[in-house]
Amino acid sequence: MALENEIKQQSFKSEDQKGVINIIYTYHWITERVKDFLASEKITHQQFNILRILRGSEPTPLSTLTIRERMLDKMSDTSRIVDRMVIKGLVTKRLCAIDKRLVDVSLTQEGKKLLSRLDKRNCEMEQIMSNLTKSDLETLNGLLDKLRSVD
Repeated sequence: MALENEIKQQSFKSEDQKGVINIIYTYHWITERVKDFLASEKITHQQFNILRILRGSEPTPLSTLTIRERMLDKMSDTSRIVDRMVIKGLVTKRLCAIDKRLVDVSLTQEGKKLLSRLDKRNCEMEQIMSNLTKSDLETLNGLLDKLRSVD
């Protein structure tokens, strides 16, 4: 559905303004669908992001600082999120052997099992992009990469 219909605004100051509003609106639209997907496992999208980051680094543990640098949401309070994940049994924390000021975080077997369950349901996540062809997705990814190259 067109942005104009979604937000009940028929005109914008410019295509630039409409583009920015469209990206922000779409971000929130996608985030809500991801939250719904993750709710069945009682985790947040930030926790899911951390689980994916840790799986990508296995078997090497990562410090909370490194995790924060790799997170999609840089404003997340990584230490607090990791502490909640420790309570849920999804990750472990240990003092870094090399630098005692850092804490190493690793996936537990329960964290791996949770990711495996979510992987099996990946088609549900793919539904978010189901209106786009492979070519559309390649174009979208290229445009988004190009947009961020301004800095």
